[in-house]
Amino acid sequence: MKYVDLGRTGVRVSELCMGTMTFGAQADEEMSGKIFARCLDAGINHFDCADIYADGRSEEILGRLIKGKRDDLVIATKAYFATGDGPNDRGASRYHLVRACEASLRRLGTDRVDLFYIHRFDDSASLEEVLRGLELLVQSGKILYPAFSNFAAWQVTKALGVSAMHGWAPAVCIQPMYNLLKRQAEVELLPMAKSEGLGVFPYSTLGGGYLTGKYTRDGAEASGRITESAMYQVRYGEEHYPRIAVEFTELANELGHHPASLAIAWAASHPSVTAPLLGARNLEQLEPALASVEIDMTPELRARISALSPTPPPATDRNEEQVGHRPGK
Repeated sequence: MKYVDLGRTGVRVSELCMGTMTFGAQADEEMSGKIFARCLDAGINHFDCADIYADGRSEEILGRLIKGKRDDLVIATKAYFATGDGPNDRGASRYHLVRACEASLRRLGTDRVDLFYIHRFDDSASLEEVLRGLELLVQSGKILYPAFSNFAAWQVTKALGVSAMHGWAPAVCIQPMYNLLKRQAEVELLPMAKSEGLGVFPYSTLGGGYLTGKYTRDGAEASGRITESAMYQVRYGEEHYPRIAVEFTELANELGHHPASLAIAWAASHPSVTAPLLGARNLEQLEPALASVEIDMTPELRARISALSPTPPPATDRNEEQVGHRPGK
């Protein structure tokens, strides 16, 4: 396992990050412990969580697992989505963020969170209010670094500008959705992150299960998030996704790689990506993900894989510039 820079923080994190959304949900505590131990054995030192995962049980299980190892790990969690029925049990207001962070600290059994993500941009709260809340948490020592998940590029850069104007601790990384099916991040988010020196930890690198090899040309329905979750059916409902998944699986088989390994290695190979997030219900699912670091993702191989899905248009829609044309207007 290699270790890479987390943006410009000076912190070093493993080239893979373990997401713990399954802890306490699809993976019981015993299996979660086995997954955690295997990750440590592989050299992973970065674990990602959120207060809404399994209604807080993911944080509780992770908290028990990191005891005695806390100072060797980089722990991330998130807040925004509803954790109760009260009118202020969600959002990114200073009121909610402080309470949410303190609740996460209790569940994790630690005195600080290394990375604290706003899980979604809050359309109803003043950005200054949100960032002042993060600054308060930094100043109190409850979080070390602010971070953003599911933000648009303009939202990130606006937040960075506001933080700089007030002298507040800036966000140091982002967590966007990114995989061979969902490449929108390539348009603005990933270039922005490189320009601003932000770490990037993409999630859903397996496309909700599409890129794991479950789907074949015979059209058989495979069990998983795509068939079980209405949210994922909407997120991955484009008609061309099954075709891309089949062609990708066939290419992985041709190359002698597990499709999951190849999908993660492809996402990790983007020059702006710090480390992809992994997810697993059991050790059987985890092993191909860990094996992704063994793939030599050359520029030629990345281009061959990328050709399976549409390249998103540039932010300005001047797609002629992608092939070398530079007209005056």
